[in-house]
Amino acid sequence: MKHALPPLRLKIGTRGSPLALAQAVETRSLLMKAWDWPEEAFEVVVIQTSGDRIQDRPLRLVGGKGLFTREIEEQLLDGSIDIAVHSMKDMPTVQPDGLVLDIYLPREDVRDAFVSTGSVSIADLAKGTRVGTSSLRRRAQLMHVRPDLDVIEFRGNVQTRLKKLADGVASCTFLAMAGLNRLNMVHVATGAIEPEDMLPAVAQGAIGIERRLEDHSTAVLLEPLHDTKTGQRVAAERAFLATLDGSCETPIAALAVIEGSELLLRGEVLRPDGSEKLSGHRRGLHLRWSCNGRRLS
Repeated sequence: MKHALPPLRLKIGTRGSPLALAQAVETRSLLMKAWDWPEEAFEVVVIQTSGDRIQDRPLRLVGGKGLFTREIEEQLLDGSIDIAVHSMKDMPTVQPDGLVLDIYLPREDVRDAFVSTGSVSIADLAKGTRVGTSSLRRRAQLMHVRPDLDVIEFRGNVQTRLKKLADGVASCTFLAMAGLNRLNMVHVATGAIEPEDMLPAVAQGAIGIERRLEDHSTAVLLEPLHDTKTGQRVAAERAFLATLDGSCETPIAALAVIEGSELLLRGEVLRPDGSEKLSGHRRGLHLRWSCNGRRLS
């Protein structure tokens, strides 16, 4: 049965990169299906963030993860948009007052992709090979196993980084398999790196939808989209990050998986130069985790 259309179009805020737009369109498609609404019931609003504008410096030197969310959240708070669609690995662990992040789409592939112009794996790289990455986590993990490589800063969206690779700025780089899948570009990956070899970023592969806390009608609209297991896994990983007070200056990785009635959380912290790594795991009932990142018991 077709549900009545909203009096105004639902405005979906997003960054303007091809991947961010693909995630916003995926969200719109799921809402269209859930409520039997036409595409005209929605408006995708592109918002340029500080992280998009600043391309010549590492994020950790200019403000960290909040650079990809601040302007979007400001427009959410002032009512310019109704919801915001985020890559969860870009999200700070604390939301501004008045906003809530409690809807997660089914999680994509969590693995990192190895992308190279000539080598088949990290182990295959020759000593001194130039590797490009903007991720402090990936840099530290790589240098932990291959301190003989030359790791350089490599900012930009997927397409920008692939162009830099083609231009010879570096011989290889890393991307997220989730992003390549969502862009139908999985063919550019030389291979996927298993979590046992490179533990992914917190919440990698997950899309979160943020809204105003008191906007109960929008909460009802979003509810059919929520994937409970993704929410529990992301909650555990983000709780790990928050407990360690993680920032863009600390290489931290984590992955939660649900095995039957239990949730297994693996985590690691590294020195930025990769000289030392601390890792561990914790197992418990997955129902103890709520989607807002707090333990229920």
